[in-house]
Amino acid sequence: MIDKIQQLREEISRINTETESDAEKFRLKYLSRKGLISVLFDEFRNIPSSEKKEIGRLLNILKEEAQSKYNQLKSLSEKSLSFSREDDITRTSFPVSLGSRHPISIVRNEIIEIFSRLGFVISEGPEIEDDDHVFSRLNFAPEHPARDMQDTFYISRLSNEDSNPDDILLRTHTSSVQVRVMQSTKPPIRTISPGRVFRNEAISARAHCIFHQVEGLYIDRNVSFADLKQTLLYFAYEMFGHDTKIRIRPSYFPFTEPSGEMDVSCKICKGKGCNVCKYTGWLEILGCGMVHPNVLEACDISSTEYTGFAFGMGIERLAMLKYQINDLRLFFENDKRFLDQFRSYF
Repeated sequence: MIDKIQQLREEISRINTETESDAEKFRLKYLSRKGLISVLFDEFRNIPSSEKKEIGRLLNILKEEAQSKYNQLKSLSEKSLSFSREDDITRTSFPVSLGSRHPISIVRNEIIEIFSRLGFVISEGPEIEDDDHVFSRLNFAPEHPARDMQDTFYISRLSNEDSNPDDILLRTHTSSVQVRVMQSTKPPIRTISPGRVFRNEAISARAHCIFHQVEGLYIDRNVSFADLKQTLLYFAYEMFGHDTKIRIRPSYFPFTEPSGEMDVSCKICKGKGCNVCKYTGWLEILGCGMVHPNVLEACDISSTEYTGFAFGMGIERLAMLKYQINDLRLFFENDKRFLDQFRSYF
């Protein structure tokens, strides 16, 4: 054993390298879990007790010398690497351009930051869902057109009926995340659910089969429509500025009652009319409403004790408004000329 230790010490002392890969090879050969020094420590168990004190001392010296040698080799390799980068005459003379955040990520982060000030926390869920979480527990009738193949990408359908709670599909909204939160969390609940969703729609300047949503949910005692209105007014003014014109009009959604939609004055045409706002001067940015009692009961929350509101918005539409983009398809084409315009954003 002593001869092996001495042989390794001499071998290690002679090693000299300046490359990062050779330094890593040294570590693997001598200091890794299956390295030569570890093997000697395993053999140390079988050494007679009378010899353990001396051999143990020599093993510790060997390990310290190997570690010191590795640190030295690593330092030399890093120094050599930095030198070669600074003096590489083959590098281009043009400055290396930095990347930029995607506008969808920028707007998503801004939405999250605004609602976090109001106490909303982020919740996430799977993109591949079942019918139960996407439709059934959200009060969609079995014959509701949103279940149809024209709107939903089904991965597997277990029957030919209009609906089956075990059907597997790509989620059409992030409300499915809200269902999971309601099932696993007791009120009060205050959460937003950002994520990617899928619908079987024709791709155009105003629509796409893949897009991004942020949906919000607030459930507690004595929550009213006034709470919903003030929350959304605060969001709209923070996102688009206090000079933005806003209107809330009645609408219908299976999972909320009463329901509404919020419109803001079109920032692209300044309210004069364009292809994005369909020449009305207004653009819908979100749907909202009070959570339907049937949804609360389906998620084991007492509708007599708790009330709540929910809302959902498309991130692409908000980004189009905020940056005056008139074609939604630009978000998905990865055109560097388009993305470079957002280099200054964080």
